[in-house]
Amino acid sequence: MAFNEKLANRTREIISHTHKNVEEKKMFGGLCFMVNDKMCVGVEQERLMVRLDPVHYDEVMKKEGCAPMDFTGRIMKGYVFVDINALNTARKLEYWIDLALQFNSKAKASKKKKKN
Repeated sequence: MAFNEKLANRTREIISHTHKNVEEKKMFGGLCFMVNDKMCVGVEQERLMVRLDPVHYDEVMKKEGCAPMDFTGRIMKGYVFVDINALNTARKLEYWIDLALQFNSKAKASKKKKKN
């Protein structure tokens, strides 16, 4: 499954205004934006994956287009999916990316795998 190029470009533009240490990785059938070596947001074909502070989880679940991230079959608190139809303005997309970027400074990076 290919990711949504237009949504990826919009996301890239917003993140690049404030962050320089950004890496893009193709994973899970989409494009993941790693900020400061930590997963921040991901773009799929029809939705955005957002990593956010778990204390905001219940609050954001009430927002339009927001759904729990259940990628592995179990809900992952601190991660949500946002439907692309709820991201139809720059302000709406910026809201979600800002939430992810705010948490990024506090988030822990996953452990690096050792290369053999």
